[in-house]
Amino acid sequence: MSTETMPDTHSSIDADDYFVLGDPIADTAAPAGPIKDRWSKRRFDAHLVNPANRRKIKIIIVGTGLAGGAAAATLGEAGYQVESFCYQDSPRRAHSIAAQGGINAAKNYKNDGDSIDRLFYDTVKGGDYRARESNVYRLAEVSANIIDQCVAQGVPFAREYGGLLDTRSFGGVQVQRTFYARGQTGQQLLIGAYQALQRQVNAGTVRMHTRHDMLELIVVDGRARGIVTRDLITGEVEAWTADVVILATGGYGNVFFLSTNAMGSNVTAGWRAHRKGAYFGNPCYTQIHPTCIPVSGDYQSKLTLMSESLRNDGRIWVPKSGEDKRDPRDIPEEDRDYYLERRYPAFGNLVPRDIASRAAKYVCDEGRGVGPGGLGVYLDFADAINRLGRKAVEAKYGNLFDMYAQITGENPYETPMRIYPAVHYTMGGLWVDYDLQSSIPGLFVGGEANFSDHGANRLGASALMQGLADGYFVLPATVPDYLAEHKLAPVPLDHPDVLEAVQSVKDRIDLLLSIQGHRTVDSFHKELGHIMWEYCGMERTESGLKKAIAEIRRLKAEFWSDVLVTGKGLELNQALERANRVADFIELGELMCIDALERRESAGGHFRGESQTEDGEALRHDDEYAYVAAWEWGGDGGRPILHKEDLVYEYVEMKQRSYK
Repeated sequence: MSTETMPDTHSSIDADDYFVLGDPIADTAAPAGPIKDRWSKRRFDAHLVNPANRRKIKIIIVGTGLAGGAAAATLGEAGYQVESFCYQDSPRRAHSIAAQGGINAAKNYKNDGDSIDRLFYDTVKGGDYRARESNVYRLAEVSANIIDQCVAQGVPFAREYGGLLDTRSFGGVQVQRTFYARGQTGQQLLIGAYQALQRQVNAGTVRMHTRHDMLELIVVDGRARGIVTRDLITGEVEAWTADVVILATGGYGNVFFLSTNAMGSNVTAGWRAHRKGAYFGNPCYTQIHPTCIPVSGDYQSKLTLMSESLRNDGRIWVPKSGEDKRDPRDIPEEDRDYYLERRYPAFGNLVPRDIASRAAKYVCDEGRGVGPGGLGVYLDFADAINRLGRKAVEAKYGNLFDMYAQITGENPYETPMRIYPAVHYTMGGLWVDYDLQSSIPGLFVGGEANFSDHGANRLGASALMQGLADGYFVLPATVPDYLAEHKLAPVPLDHPDVLEAVQSVKDRIDLLLSIQGHRTVDSFHKELGHIMWEYCGMERTESGLKKAIAEIRRLKAEFWSDVLVTGKGLELNQALERANRVADFIELGELMCIDALERRESAGGHFRGESQTEDGEALRHDDEYAYVAAWEWGGDGGRPILHKEDLVYEYVEMKQRSYK
């Protein structure tokens, strides 16, 4: 078996020695000069590929969500040969379709003080000052172009009575900059990208490969030159080579088992690239979304998100007394605690997600939670219905209310919704520079799969913005610069590095099928998820993280000795699909806990119990932790290597966040 895939179930790592400190790194791709000019300067300085030469260049793009679909459509239209891959049966099944609430853009249609600078500031502050200024400013700058692009594609954004595009508020801001399509914004945006993608498929510039699962990255002479996939219908393992590889494979929230992600969402593409040398940035930065339907039983396989947009008109509260078990409609105002409005009067129910989530946890920990197990708070629309009328509320949120009613059997027009925080988005991902190129030359990463522009916390309605910014505008400008700079000879399928990558995948599959243990893949995944949620969820402590690392190492050894994967390799085999993914989740989970253990501060979604203010707010330590943690694979049985990229703030003053 290849050493790339052979698991070491007898790790020699000392229990108190978790990582090695490596050399510092820096983003050398971002131009110098005023921040307002950097993206224009980078585009102008970029080398170009003439149209005749584009037809000779092949690009592999893995993932067909907003980032991957937009990049494939745009690069295909530019004339490149694009090979597009997804594990779903259609590009339209990408998880971007599940996004509900909206997409941010600094257009200032409400004339309420919004601007590129304010969106830039809100995003840096919302990320708790753990994002790069250059990347965030570019995101804010490009945001207005995204709306124009999508309107031109026919995306049916909500409009006011007079026909102008409507906007609404989201958490962490005091302006209305979120464009939306009722509660289906992700679906409508994805359909727009899908139409553009299919146009290029029909034109012959894009070849679409559905039901193909990427299981390995091919690296030749230090550069990413292809991927290895498994056909999920036939089980055939194949190699594909190209001049450049783009990963747009989404986030890794399913490491927690229960999350708002689609059940197929996974980290394998990114993790296999990590094992080949791509640094993994800030893996512990996980966003907990405050507005999810609470867990209803031990047999639940995923959680359902209720859009953050509901916090525009819904008021969040719990009874003042944990002994109060009355029907919520019978609890008078004086016996209710609208705790977000009380604690954060300037923002109220529209505080950022990390703050709203922790606040819900606190009141439930006090014994004031509602619903089964006391793990819930009320999201109440009685005020909005009285103020606006039921028809107006139905027009804004009707499909979300219907979804809630179908799942819970409760009518949210008559009784308050019950919500509780759940794992949603991951700000961590493969480390990239300003060009979105990873530490492996020729490997670019877009959307949620990279370590993102969001820092330690993503503001609501920014995920769709980043995915489309990367896909429509950033990658189509930076990837050609790389291609123009490097004249690459074709890589034949019988190249030794290609054959080795293919063989490593086959060996891994054979090993998983040969173990024939006693435990199902899902049982391992559920146990991993429990460990991660308990010790690396909304609150982390040093003792808890050390316990989690020990438990994950034990679980990894047990997985590789006692997992039961039924069926064969050369057939449709969903147990094998899940086994490959869970094996990578286990390794990722350990790195997440090591990253969380090393970062002895609270920042955004990463809350260390030992680092908080007197009133329970996150307490950063900028003198020690104002950096991106970029982790290098240390080899099977070895320790991960931490490279630090210092974060320098020239335009935003670092200070403790306050939404009060």
